[in-house]
Amino acid sequence: MHEHAYTHEHAYMKECAAEAARIARGVPRDRLADPTPCGEFDLRTLVNHLVLYTSHGLAHRALREELPEELTGRDFTADDAWAREYADQIDRAVAAWADPAVWDGEISGTPAADTAAMLILEMALHGWDVAKATGQEYRVSADTGRFVLKTVEKNAEMYRQYEGFAAPAPAAEDATPFERAVAASGRDPRWRPPAR
Repeated sequence: MHEHAYTHEHAYMKECAAEAARIARGVPRDRLADPTPCGEFDLRTLVNHLVLYTSHGLAHRALREELPEELTGRDFTADDAWAREYADQIDRAVAAWADPAVWDGEISGTPAADTAAMLILEMALHGWDVAKATGQEYRVSADTGRFVLKTVEKNAEMYRQYEGFAAPAPAAEDATPFERAVAASGRDPRWRPPAR
């Protein structure tokens, strides 16, 4: 079987999904009211956003379907097994994108490959947010970091117009591509939760 054009992007999606699922398993139940690098989101709101868009949203985009209201209003964290269910759902979503045909055409007027790139961005940046808020380390390969950085740079102005990104933050001189992506998205790579 020959490689289709998006084999690499699917690999980045798979890697970010696995990392997001790993981070989710490390979220303590008693910390859901804690602050996060996403100013207005506490940890519960951030986790619900992550679960909704990077697992259910990812699958629905592949199927060209809208997210049902039942999902958009759900508090996923109310279920003790939410992190395990998230891992299962994100695996199913990534599997739906394994079909080369899913990358063709448009999704709601946007090229499918661009939609996929933005969903990988969501997974990576919000995965990092959750990791930071819970004292975990978010880790991806340099290749995936470069892809996320390229996607941030390509979409940053649009995100800023919709207040999805703040102004770029400074990155250390020796920052990895992923750390540069975090900073370019307006997040402070050195963010730490306030002392408890």
